[in-house]
Amino acid sequence: MEIKVIAFDADDTLWDCQTYFEAVENRLYELIAPYCDDPARELFLTESANMADLGYGCKAFTLSVVETALRVGGCHLSTAELSDLLNRGKALLQLPATPLPGVERTLQLLRERGTWRMVCFTKGELQDQENKLKRSGLLQYFDDVEITSDKSQREFLALCEHQDIHPSQLLMVGNSLKSDIAPALAIGAWAVHIPFHVTWQLEHTEDIDHEKLTKIERMEQLATLLCGC
Repeated sequence: MEIKVIAFDADDTLWDCQTYFEAVENRLYELIAPYCDDPARELFLTESANMADLGYGCKAFTLSVVETALRVGGCHLSTAELSDLLNRGKALLQLPATPLPGVERTLQLLRERGTWRMVCFTKGELQDQENKLKRSGLLQYFDDVEITSDKSQREFLALCEHQDIHPSQLLMVGNSLKSDIAPALAIGAWAVHIPFHVTWQLEHTEDIDHEKLTKIERMEQLATLLCGC
């Protein structure tokens, strides 16, 4: 591999995000379970319908949660219960963004021992993602940060253009096969998949087997893979 840029996903790759979202989801499910057969599917339908207009992030998620509660629970839910859902969603804007085990040490090693540039490449709401990166303490390890509304082949090609590299010189590291891995491989980049124990239902996809894809279990293994350390 002639890697010139290593791009890292943020949520659930550098820090835990989905666990906090799942806690809000579970509260919603408790409230609307008496009024539908499949609460998770109801939220999925709302988020899917809202995706084109709202995109990704805490604010979009919170709107979809409250909308689902109103649509399914309606007059059965109290103002206090709806307010609680809203406040839980807003609290996601302050989630700790504490680096996952091994993340900071791995970034240190890659910074010290490699000649590549390191980029945080993530999707979501601009201010929220910027704030999480600042709170994480990891900003110092990146040469650049790119926050996009989505991660398709188009955004990956734009990343390569911004970094002045050929796609074959990009290595993407992330937890989502759908958003991080598949589009990177599709443009000819390399990819490393590090699964997270929770996956957002809109990120579910079939497994991928590809000659340019490496699968590891922990972030520390990335330093061994690239630096032999």
